Amino acid sequence: MKYLEILLCLSVILVNMTGMNDMSAAWAAGPFNTDEHGLAIKGYDPVAYFKQGKPLKGTEKFTYRWSGAKWRFVSAEHLDLFKSDPEKYAPQYGGY
Repeated sequence: MKYLEILLCLSVILVNMTGMNDMSAAWAAGPFNTDEHGLAIKGYDPVAYFKQGKPLKGTEKFTYRWSGAKWRFVSAEHLDLFKSDPEKYAPQYGGY
């Protein structure tokens, strides 16, 4: 048990020394969980969760490649919002 406590303390120190104390930012840019076609979050519009408060399927017409995945949107407006700040709308922890 003492060994695990020491290992945990050393890990925390190492993370703080390397400047990676904001782990949410490190996870935000992927890699993302995708299907066999490279589609992120099963084709759902990530912006819709914020703007409509519910999941909406995106369309192939509004597709954007970012961080190794294809993202789909319900409208050009949602696509533009995502392009302007993808880390704001992308799921945390790669969508897992």
